Amino acid sequence: MTIYHFVGIKGSGMSALAQVLHDMNYQVQGSDFEKHFFTQVALEKSGIKILPFQKENIQPGMTVIAGNAYPDTHEEIEEAMKLGLPVVRYHRFLGDFMKNFTSIAVTGAHGKTSTTGLLAHVMRGAKPTSFLIGDGTGKGDKEAEYFVFEACEYRRHFLSYYPDYAIMTNIDFDHPDYFANIEDVFSAFQEMSWQVNKGIFACGDDEQLQKIQAKVPVVFYGFGEDNDFQARNVVKTTEGTTFDVFVRNTFYETFSIPAYGDHNVLNSLAVIALCHYEEIDAKIVQEQLLSFEGVKRRFSEKKVGSQVIIDDYAHHPTEIKATVEAARQKYPEKDVVAVFQPHTFTRTQAFLDDFASSLNLADKVYLCEIFGSARENHGKLTIDDLKAKIPNAQILNEEETAVLRNHEDSVIMFMGAGDIQKFQQAYENQI
Repeated sequence: MTIYHFVGIKGSGMSALAQVLHDMNYQVQGSDFEKHFFTQVALEKSGIKILPFQKENIQPGMTVIAGNAYPDTHEEIEEAMKLGLPVVRYHRFLGDFMKNFTSIAVTGAHGKTSTTGLLAHVMRGAKPTSFLIGDGTGKGDKEAEYFVFEACEYRRHFLSYYPDYAIMTNIDFDHPDYFANIEDVFSAFQEMSWQVNKGIFACGDDEQLQKIQAKVPVVFYGFGEDNDFQARNVVKTTEGTTFDVFVRNTFYETFSIPAYGDHNVLNSLAVIALCHYEEIDAKIVQEQLLSFEGVKRRFSEKKVGSQVIIDDYAHHPTEIKATVEAARQKYPEKDVVAVFQPHTFTRTQAFLDDFASSLNLADKVYLCEIFGSARENHGKLTIDDLKAKIPNAQILNEEETAVLRNHEDSVIMFMGAGDIQKFQQAYENQI
């Protein structure tokens, strides 16, 4: 039996896939940099071996799954090729793997991870389901009928997939280091749409998604009256959100979620629509929606003294706005303090004004130095360019987080896709 060796096993998709294969009784190991990354916790819990990168890790009889971040010149990939071993890129492997199940791709500029986690949780209440989420979580089930997975549009990676169903949450301009403009992003989603085999569930409130064409039925969901699945009579409280669902203008059921903000109603509606299509009992859907505890780094909360500390992956202006609005719904009496670390110079440059207007929705803003990426570690822009556009914003250093203690009885939101957690950790160590 082959050993699957993952080059870059701590990558969020890679670690999730490793867990799925491990749960299905395949032999799995992998290698990565020694720096601690949040995805390795689940790997260690499963007893999956993580080695430091070195070509000696590669042995005859292995199948090598290579992370997208590592070029063919990486020492382990070169060694595998020298030994004549199969070397498969992550998204190609996933594309082949999912053919064994009824597969559901969840894609969109925002909301992919939360919707994938929610869909997997709801479907597991009805049928055996394997899933792979972009927060590094994966679960395999030997009996699985369904495979729910997050499909990323970056570099058009999702074009490796031919899923049975696709949920499309929205189309927005992001990844400006790769996509030229919103039209370029749309063309990628349009191409993906032709590859779906049974049906697409698309947010009809999104003007870009309204233009999607496909060879399969496109079912629209949203708040607007033209949608096939519509949320009406939305009631927002500090405990969560309740709404009625109408299917083509006929009342279906009332659903409650322990989540905040319109974006979470839309994510739930996508899940409800797909489950309705697959004839999953509404009672199961209602129960599962209520028991969903969320995914990693999406509005993850802890209370420390009089403060509520929230960790969130928001790294695009649209996501920051949604996260601030969710905090205002849950904690209407508290000030909202944003601690934001921009992720990549190209994104910060492209959305400078939009970042400023989203962050201005908070009561106070602290900014951390821009987090580069493996692709770009410097730029002409500095954090001061963003600071200049936000009244009273302050720069926050890892060594000087104590200033956040001044915000008693507030919500402190640490947002970003880089290493913003180190600022949160430093602050928690302070208090």
